[in-house]
Amino acid sequence: MDRGGAGLSRKIPWVVLVLALGLPGTAGAAPSASLDHPAALTPGAWPMFHSDLQRTGVNPSETTLTRSNVKFLGTKWIGFDMGGLVDESSPAVVNGVVYIGDSWLGQLWAFDTNCATGGAFCTPAWQGRTPGGYGIYSSPAVADGVVYIGSADHHLYAFPAGGCRHATCMPLWAGDMDASVLDSSPLVANGVVYVGTFDDKLYAFPAAGCSSSHCSPLWVGSPEKPLGFSHGFRSPAISGDVVYVGSESGLLYAFAAGGCGNTTCLPLWRGQTGSGGVSGPAISNGVVYVGVDQGLEAFDAAGCGARRCQPLWTGEHGFDQYAPGTPAVSNGLVYIGVGSDLLVFGANGCGQAVCDVVWLANDGGTQAEIISSAAVANGVVYVGENVAKVWAVATNGCGRVLCGARWTGFTNDSIVSSSPAIADGVLYIGSGDKFYPDDQAGRLYAFSLSGQ
Repeated sequence: MDRGGAGLSRKIPWVVLVLALGLPGTAGAAPSASLDHPAALTPGAWPMFHSDLQRTGVNPSETTLTRSNVKFLGTKWIGFDMGGLVDESSPAVVNGVVYIGDSWLGQLWAFDTNCATGGAFCTPAWQGRTPGGYGIYSSPAVADGVVYIGSADHHLYAFPAGGCRHATCMPLWAGDMDASVLDSSPLVANGVVYVGTFDDKLYAFPAAGCSSSHCSPLWVGSPEKPLGFSHGFRSPAISGDVVYVGSESGLLYAFAAGGCGNTTCLPLWRGQTGSGGVSGPAISNGVVYVGVDQGLEAFDAAGCGARRCQPLWTGEHGFDQYAPGTPAVSNGLVYIGVGSDLLVFGANGCGQAVCDVVWLANDGGTQAEIISSAAVANGVVYVGENVAKVWAVATNGCGRVLCGARWTGFTNDSIVSSSPAIADGVLYIGSGDKFYPDDQAGRLYAFSLSGQ
């Protein structure tokens, strides 16, 4: 998410529609009978980008990794043989399977969580084939035995989460859209799949699909375009009967989750940030948080009684730098990467219009931009940094304004725009391998205590 949206400078929006999808086929045999009655999610599951429907980035069920033992994390296994670099797509972990997309071949990859130990390499359990092959920056979302993922080829794809008894699986169905999914990951709630596109639209599809291999949306959320051009929607979040989505235009939009009775719906209200871009939203205790140029802005989730709303407060730390990641919210604190620092703000603000950080952290040494979204589990916050590393710090800081990392893990490629997922004592994150002969091949890294 996918960091819930990042700079589009490395992406080219695809304007050529895929002419033929060819969904059914021998490689896409019917899903196993067990999918008719999918098993309940394991307590430690991380089923979508940023963990939950509100995108808080928190796994409340994690008990294995702690503040005390996180320093002993080691590489458990490395997923490879999966095509191009993993750029932005973030892992989903459900019922012993890790799902992720790659940005070059544009395929969905599924790995067994117990495929190896001691840093060994793992091949995918199966591959979900997207016929377009246009690149996937979206993160998978798993619900009711189906895994959903958006593609740059103008489609939302649905695959059987349990595979298809073959090494390559074809989609169950595809949702048709007018533009690429570049900075948005699917959200599944109340039988509806929501996803944003590059042309500033929010699509709502029936999660069960339709009677065809191609499905049209139930409705499309399309805001007024005050600037006259599109910027791209981020990963949506939902709370109650409202879906929130941020845009590269610098606006936060709120749509009725059930639509408006028409095929095209206008937003209930929009949040004015004055920023050049807005991250994906995170919602907690009636407040919507987004990353902006200044760092962070907080809006009342109920709106303001008008069509345009101003933020409750803004979080800054003395400079004007974009915060592209979706904020993580836990125990009264909000965590977001800005530059090479992880900034931490009080979730309730500070009683003023502009608030400074409670504390901040970085990993020291060589530093680069954090465009990964932070993730929280059992008193530890994790984040990727674009200098071939992922690191962790205690959620309550260190008793000083500036804290260092308690643990640092390394990848073999500098791009770590994927966001961490923590489930059952294992940290997963996507990246790549820049070394010959792989040359930027995609990688999924799994870290566990002592690599076991």
